[in-house]
Amino acid sequence: RRCSKNIYIDKCLCISMIHLTAVLLSTPTSTLPFKHRIHSHPLQQILLSTPPHPQFNTTHLKSPPSISNSKKWRNKVSFFQDFLTGGDRERNIQSLKDELYETIAPLDRGAEATSEDQQRVDKIASKLEAMNSVKEPLNSDLLNGKWELLYTTSQSILQTKRPKLLRPNGKIYQAINADTLRAQNIETWPFFNQATANLVPLNSRKVAVKFDFFKIASLIPIKSPGSGRGELEITYLDQDLRISRGNRGNLFILKMVDPSYRVPT
Repeated sequence: RRCSKNIYIDKCLCISMIHLTAVLLSTPTSTLPFKHRIHSHPLQQILLSTPPHPQFNTTHLKSPPSISNSKKWRNKVSFFQDFLTGGDRERNIQSLKDELYETIAPLDRGAEATSEDQQRVDKIASKLEAMNSVKEPLNSDLLNGKWELLYTTSQSILQTKRPKLLRPNGKIYQAINADTLRAQNIETWPFFNQATANLVPLNSRKVAVKFDFFKIASLIPIKSPGSGRGELEITYLDQDLRISRGNRGNLFILKMVDPSYRVPT
């Protein structure tokens, strides 16, 4: 009896399992909501869901020592680059000045210059003018004093159409005092002529020149009737070199010889 009873229980369980299987097969999963299908398959839910990105608090984070040191080094490099750039600029200016002096040395202040020489000198002068750091020369003390004329394209000064013995063969100077707005041209051997002028500022680097007094052979004074006039623009200035251009396109290159000299009033 006990054996037959167990057989009976097993048959009941088997019939129940068969019935449950039939119910599940008769209800296709495609008819269930998508959410229900995902929840009914835990592994599939894990694969389809996107885990949230971790959140980090960066407020109290510090750069590693290597990164911090790298930033400090870049700052130091930037500073030294600026310093070297300034040094390179000064070296470039000095190199151009040396080239200018070497080029004009054999040209007898420009009297022996060919058109090619003039173009070369003008090109070097233009490079220096582009690097001029004194933007308002009329307000600079560097302008004051006596300057020696090294080169010019002005025929009224060079007098190249005259025989060489009748040209100004000695040194020629130009003095300027910006505080009194006075200028003076001085010839030496053989004529020793002088001319003084008033300067009328047109802007911070350009003046109108009005000659008011001449002295022949440093002895004979002649008051100017006011016919001698011109304009002069100072295009480059430092402690020992001045480049100027006149209203007729003439170029003047001068070097400082006496910063203490004062033009007679």
